[in-house]
Amino acid sequence: MTVSTPGRQDTRWYSIQQASRRTGLSEPTLRYYEKIGLLGTVARDDSSRHRRYSPATMDTLEALACLRSAGMRVSDMRRYLELLEQGNAAAAQQRELFGRQADRLSDEIGRLQLRLAYLRSKADLWAARDAGDRVGEQQATAEVVRIMTLFSHELSEEKP
Repeated sequence: MTVSTPGRQDTRWYSIQQASRRTGLSEPTLRYYEKIGLLGTVARDDSSRHRRYSPATMDTLEALACLRSAGMRVSDMRRYLELLEQGNAAAAQQRELFGRQADRLSDEIGRLQLRLAYLRSKADLWAARDAGDRVGEQQATAEVVRIMTLFSHELSEEKP
């Protein structure tokens, strides 16, 4: 399955190095995506047998690179491509797929924000100590303890 970019007039074929640079996906990732069937069979140069990525395959790779950067699992990328073949008939399933990924990403952002708050609080604690600010140190310590409590709740929720 390929993803097409409307209005693209590109007829150039790309080497694996060019595809990697253009998409930000490593060469081993490109080979892996081909191996597991996300790309289908990639054309080969007749003489060198090097991979040659068509413009349509490049469109698919660019879409996969975006999905990967959004943290989407390979299984969900595969599902996306399968649903794409069904067009608008699969709009509800595509909405669910992307909604679930958005929820996962939102949860991850929340966890990262907690870690950021912890690091900033620790920096505030050490800044207060460096300045000899006892009140600031007590406030920062209270905030560090509060965040550590949130960490422990987060960790206990993650365990199966």
